[in-house]
Amino acid sequence: MWAKFCLLATAAVLLGGCTLGPDYERPELDLPAGYVQPVEEGASFANTPWWELFDDPELKYLVELALIENQDLGIAVARIEEFRALLGITRADQFPTVDIGASGARQNPTQNAFPGNLVDGYIDNYRLSGDVFYEVDLFGRFRRSTEAARAELLAVEENRRNITISLISSVASTYMLLRDLDAQLEIARRTEATRAESLRIITARFEQGTLPKLDVNQAEIQLAVASAAIAAAERAVAQTEHSLSVLIGRNPGPITRGLSLKAQTIPPNIPAGLPSELLQRRPDVLASEASLAAQTARIGVAEALRWPSISLTGSLGVESSDLSGLTDSGSDFWNFGGSIVQPLFNSGRNRDRVNAEIARQEQALLSYEQTVLRAFAEVEDALVAVRTYRMEHEARTMQVEAARNAATLSRARYDGGVTSFLEVLDIERSLFNAELSESQTLRLYINSIVELFKALGGGWVPEEEASTSE
Repeated sequence: MWAKFCLLATAAVLLGGCTLGPDYERPELDLPAGYVQPVEEGASFANTPWWELFDDPELKYLVELALIENQDLGIAVARIEEFRALLGITRADQFPTVDIGASGARQNPTQNAFPGNLVDGYIDNYRLSGDVFYEVDLFGRFRRSTEAARAELLAVEENRRNITISLISSVASTYMLLRDLDAQLEIARRTEATRAESLRIITARFEQGTLPKLDVNQAEIQLAVASAAIAAAERAVAQTEHSLSVLIGRNPGPITRGLSLKAQTIPPNIPAGLPSELLQRRPDVLASEASLAAQTARIGVAEALRWPSISLTGSLGVESSDLSGLTDSGSDFWNFGGSIVQPLFNSGRNRDRVNAEIARQEQALLSYEQTVLRAFAEVEDALVAVRTYRMEHEARTMQVEAARNAATLSRARYDGGVTSFLEVLDIERSLFNAELSESQTLRLYINSIVELFKALGGGWVPEEEASTSE
């Protein structure tokens, strides 16, 4: 019997070579030949642990800690395991289901029902059997479902990589913000100390009758401005530390510092590579394409539901009224059967299901195209940001140098009685603001480099891990 069943099942499998629905093909896109912004020639080194280029051991430690402890990344890893299990469940539908069962029963029927067949007034029945059920994948419904599940698994794997890239970028950007705020706090404290000394000198001269009360009031105002800036900077430092603590999966608390903002090693000009390479490197693009492939496969699932389904069933076992008789000759039994079901009338439900999946595929295609466009736009934005923030930082540095020279000269003119204290205050305000702007611009310049690495696809995956995943 089992030989016959296996023969028929094999024949059914061979018949199941028809797979309905479209096969996935990558859409043809109008890709730019190059970037609008000028780029450094050469292969992109985005596929490296770029955060190490800043040569800050504390930044490296924070990134490594975030990759281990961050909750969002942990959720993404768990989702991969979920979809890997779902793929196994879906793939199992392509194979027969085999169950083994045993049963025993005792009945007490009437004498009239079984005259002369009762033993001590009872009828015993013992049964041991194996049951097989197999639905023939004649039109590829299960194969398309497995194809969709495999693409969905790929999508969540790429989503995990996208979360990782975003996490590393957030850690780096937040750390640079913290070092910028540290610099601003230092500038504010230094300025407060300078203005406190100026107020002391001006107050003494006022008491000697050589300066008007207005100069004292102006000095008091500027001292208060610096003190307020200190309070604002301390608040921002603490809040940024708390944000960074959350990113690394820790309770809010202080963050150990590494290099100052000005001591960071600025990476050289970053080769962006070819635009076509971006489609193979950006995880959000790859995830979107995987979702498109999954949706394409679901059209085949819906198409297959419009056609007949064929099921094969079989049983083999032994049965006896005596437990010891299960091994006797003649106690074995078997059965084999099959069924075919053809949807006949369902008010167009199956046809509409196909149309719905086709519409979802169109949405997935448009989403994929939009993701690609957004990827190119982010790279272009990052490239222009790197170039212009570098220029702006150079200009801010020159501004600070000029403001310092002007403040020194203005103070000397005031001490010599050549100019008023208002001129001194105005120039010192300019110096204070210029120093703050220089620090902020340097941070924005560094962050633009971080954003460029992120836009290019990150590059956090070690080579050995990348080769293993392939």
